[in-house]
Amino acid sequence: MDITFVIEKFILVAIIFGISLVIAMYSTYAERKVAAFLQDRLGPDRAGPAGMFQPLADGLKMFMKEEIIPTHANKWLFMVGPGLAMLTACIGTAVIPWGSAITLGSKVIPLQVTDINVGVLYIFGVVSLSVYGVMIGGWASNNKYSLLSAIRAASQNISYEVAMGLAIIALLLVTNTLSLKEIVEQQHGWRWNVLYQPLGFILFIVCAFAETNRAPFDLPECETELIGGYHTEYSSMKLGFYLFAEYINIFVSSAVMSTLYFGGYNYPGMDWVASVAGPVLAPLIGTAVLFIKIFAFIFFFMWVRWTIPRFRYDQLMHLGWKVLMPLAIANVIITGIVIAIVEKF
Repeated sequence: MDITFVIEKFILVAIIFGISLVIAMYSTYAERKVAAFLQDRLGPDRAGPAGMFQPLADGLKMFMKEEIIPTHANKWLFMVGPGLAMLTACIGTAVIPWGSAITLGSKVIPLQVTDINVGVLYIFGVVSLSVYGVMIGGWASNNKYSLLSAIRAASQNISYEVAMGLAIIALLLVTNTLSLKEIVEQQHGWRWNVLYQPLGFILFIVCAFAETNRAPFDLPECETELIGGYHTEYSSMKLGFYLFAEYINIFVSSAVMSTLYFGGYNYPGMDWVASVAGPVLAPLIGTAVLFIKIFAFIFFFMWVRWTIPRFRYDQLMHLGWKVLMPLAIANVIITGIVIAIVEKF
């Protein structure tokens, strides 16, 4: 194996991991600022200019707090839970194309860790694994509230993965590929998939809220019923891992939605920009465009949290099984019929 290839991938993984952590860290700051704006107040404003150092202060607090493990908890699984939640949150970034390849002379450097031909299935596999960190942490805590929260999270994830999978099936009927790189390349310029699959996108983003346990689907963390939910017994950086994993999941979900439905790093006029900017700067501009789309989705996650009240659990299940799933099935059927008509004529 070429050592240069290994070094390139290692550097790319390190950069993506660092960006994920920084975005997760400052998402906590953005969350509080968005909440403050919507509630007509200031939010964090003491630590640094405009409170910009607040995430650093919060992170230091997490490191400095006392580490407490309940006496009757399963100690090994209690430690594995938050680590697994953090791991599954981070590995989803491996198949996302962050930009077109950079050309340096005869050297072509792809801005993607790996382009596997089943990238969509990989993302779904990671999404399915993410619930295990919550389940293990809730069960190992030996706390009835934590266990009930973990059961809620598992049943919620299983329920909404069905509608999400059906939404993706309709998209795959249009794209005919499971590779995220090929899906992005098909959306060159303005040919974004959201124009062909508007209902599929709505279904996907609603399910993404449920999969990331965000309001109005944050029933696993319902304070009025379950104290803190599955991380009730956690403190110090173990609690920090759970909180960080949620924000990294939001970042990854936003990146996946931008890639599948909003063209990824594509934007109108990119061919002209590429001819002017050159083979190095043009891909970086595309990457910046992708991150603008991601930040827009992250803001939308936060806006919804501070606007819409939490569902009851029976309403959540009713929406997943009796509303979203029939709509997703209808979307697949309609998409198939339209494609068959177009191909025939």
